[in-house]
Amino acid sequence: MSTKDEIRDFLTSRRANVTLEQAGLPDWGDERRVPGLRREEVAQLAGVTADYYTRLERGNLQGASDSVLNALARALRLSDVEREHLFALARPVPSRERPAPAKGVRESLQRMLDSFTGPAVIYDVTQEIVASNVLGRALFAPLYEAGRPNMARFTFLDSRAPEFYQDWLLVCSMTAATLRLEVGRDPLNEELTALIGELSTRSPQFRRDWADNDVHEHRTGTKGYRHPVVGELELQFDNLEAPGEPGLQILAYTAELGSPSAEKLTMLASWAASQELGDRAEGE
Repeated sequence: MSTKDEIRDFLTSRRANVTLEQAGLPDWGDERRVPGLRREEVAQLAGVTADYYTRLERGNLQGASDSVLNALARALRLSDVEREHLFALARPVPSRERPAPAKGVRESLQRMLDSFTGPAVIYDVTQEIVASNVLGRALFAPLYEAGRPNMARFTFLDSRAPEFYQDWLLVCSMTAATLRLEVGRDPLNEELTALIGELSTRSPQFRRDWADNDVHEHRTGTKGYRHPVVGELELQFDNLEAPGEPGLQILAYTAELGSPSAEKLTMLASWAASQELGDRAEGE
């Protein structure tokens, strides 16, 4: 999909999400063919002409000033992440100016992962896991069984995913929205483009979620898993940029002290240790 198409679909979808009441506009009771605001109403709220807004919505964002983009963000009631996405679409950074993400991590970063008491992984913009600690590998054991562990591919293409995630549909929606945010940041990333094409071809669920045009940044929250060994886990996660590794993110999990999930993490650690001992014995 071209950047112009991305802009058109994003602005159209955000416009459809804003009601007259939310925008503070009067409702005269006239019949509307589409949900949300009309173009001329967005233009009015943003302080631009209807013709100019129409050109913007058709994908001609590059000449728009920061003040116009901020006015659009306010008119469309964009979240901080959506506003960032709008600016990324208007000010694309060529891939050649972006450092290529690493496919591994330096030893000091791996030692940091290993020092975490909970599961932790490092992944790239395509959601491929490039490093983990022992508990991270144990938590995502089904992904590693599938070969190269990729969270997006597992979510949409592996038949075990609906069972592994307690709220699979929400994970699907958030995964597609996270990928769309990354596409806006680097639309010429060939690996990311290939992944989107693969998921669009092979997963009807991805096509539905991608069509929502949502964007999401994975920061912090709670996720529920049904692990094949220890059962249900409710874990809090925090996501941060890997220091000194552009394009890589650290995803670390914890469980509330004294909770059933904390006890199950202890069980998971014991299972992971037994698996590691078994692997070593087989290698001797």
